[in-house]
Amino acid sequence: MAQDKHPVVVSENGLGPYQRTVHVGRHTLVADEPLSLGGNDAGPEPMDFLLASLGACTSITLRMYAERKQLPLTGIRVELLHDRVDSEKHGKVDRIVRTITLEGELTAAQRAGLLAIANKCPMYRTLQSDLRIDSSLADRSAPETAE
Repeated sequence: MAQDKHPVVVSENGLGPYQRTVHVGRHTLVADEPLSLGGNDAGPEPMDFLLASLGACTSITLRMYAERKQLPLTGIRVELLHDRVDSEKHGKVDRIVRTITLEGELTAAQRAGLLAIANKCPMYRTLQSDLRIDSSLADRSAPETAE
């Protein structure tokens, strides 16, 4: 499966102190902070985008697998919550609680297999990996890209 590589571009849009326009290929999204954090609540907050990515990836991966294996999976719902919890070794750590609802006449073995597959979706693997983020400042003399 070929993937078209394109950068995700996030920029200020002047519509609020924290509101941002997010360009993903030909798609335009809005990110913002909730009112309680000084934003205008004009769009999901950044953590919600991360949770949405994991939920979408989980659901799509399960659907692809079920189609390949011709499983009687008639519906998928993924609910996600993020919080911070105490850890004996590391103080506070981030936790994502992911609850997957599978609909259809599935056996216990099929349901267990689907959960195992959910834990192999690309976003799950990325979030569980030793993730490396390389950051740099753009050259100010370089022309800016159009939005």
